[in-house]
Amino acid sequence: MSVLRRMYRGEQEFDFPKLWRPALIASLVLVLLSVGSLAVRGLNLGIEFEGGTSWEVVAPGSSVGDARDALRGTDAAAGKIQTVGDDSIRVRADLDNLEDVAVVTDVLAEFAGVEANDVSVTTVGPSWGDQITEKARNALIWFFIVVAVYIAIRLEWKMAVGALVAVAHDILISVGVYSIFQFEVTPATVIAFLTIMGYSLYDTIVVYDKVREISGRLSGTGRYTYIEMMNLALNQVLMRSINTSITSMLPVASMLIVGSFFLGALTLQEFAIALLIGILVGSYSSIFLASSVVAFMKSKEAANLAVLKKIESRGLGGEGTRSVAAEDVALGGTPSRPARQTADRARAGNAPPRPRKKKKR
Repeated sequence: MSVLRRMYRGEQEFDFPKLWRPALIASLVLVLLSVGSLAVRGLNLGIEFEGGTSWEVVAPGSSVGDARDALRGTDAAAGKIQTVGDDSIRVRADLDNLEDVAVVTDVLAEFAGVEANDVSVTTVGPSWGDQITEKARNALIWFFIVVAVYIAIRLEWKMAVGALVAVAHDILISVGVYSIFQFEVTPATVIAFLTIMGYSLYDTIVVYDKVREISGRLSGTGRYTYIEMMNLALNQVLMRSINTSITSMLPVASMLIVGSFFLGALTLQEFAIALLIGILVGSYSSIFLASSVVAFMKSKEAANLAVLKKIESRGLGGEGTRSVAAEDVALGGTPSRPARQTADRARAGNAPPRPRKKKKR
């Protein structure tokens, strides 16, 4: 409980820079897996993107093999057949001829023992699917442009680079998960991806704004490197980030469980899966990826290099992450014992030796 209490107060002293390297390696592995899966397996695009015709019928107790046997001899036999929920069969085929569509509809109705009107049929032309794909791509491009300009103006261009790297990382891994498990990509999924980008940026900007506040108060002292100030910012916003992630995942998990399993709303399932993946990946990237990218670029600036050399010349290290949690009154916290001890050592390294008082005889 004491750890949680310190986390809530922003006094916990996790050494995040030590975790950046293994986190970056893990991100690289996940990105390579995602790219490899996209190259080999591709995405399971919904009918809205590929075009064609989709049939769905309630057929309790039927399997994919039974449906394929029933469709043998029709143009849909070589199409994609899958079960939906516990009692429905969905068939997708690249057909747009009305007569061929009607034949498949009648076969499925006979197979399920229902009327032809009870078979749900959706036909999408290839041109409409191309338009949806183009609009989704344009939305992503404009999102990146607007976000980059805003962060560059509101904060600085290096933070814009870090935020975009984190967002690209989140989207690529989320899409990779869809490719690996062959979840169907629908317009609802694209909307969820755009929502993921917004959430990831919110979490990242909270971290950036905090480190800008801290660097504004401490950079003038010349006692802390930018990496140490970033580490302090991460410790102070960690609990806020965790709380935001938990409160965001609870309604998404409810939507996934109640909407898909109890109500059978597949659109909610597609939307909730993408959001759940994105929230988890976005929380991770804000702490470990976006912060490390900016810390690396900022630490190479002349002013920060000068501070590093100054600290090293005093024998205080510099590449390490000395505790700066709540040492300064300007940060508005109460120093913990390790923080006070570190601060005392830092001040002792700068202060001239005190003259000894002569004892009275």
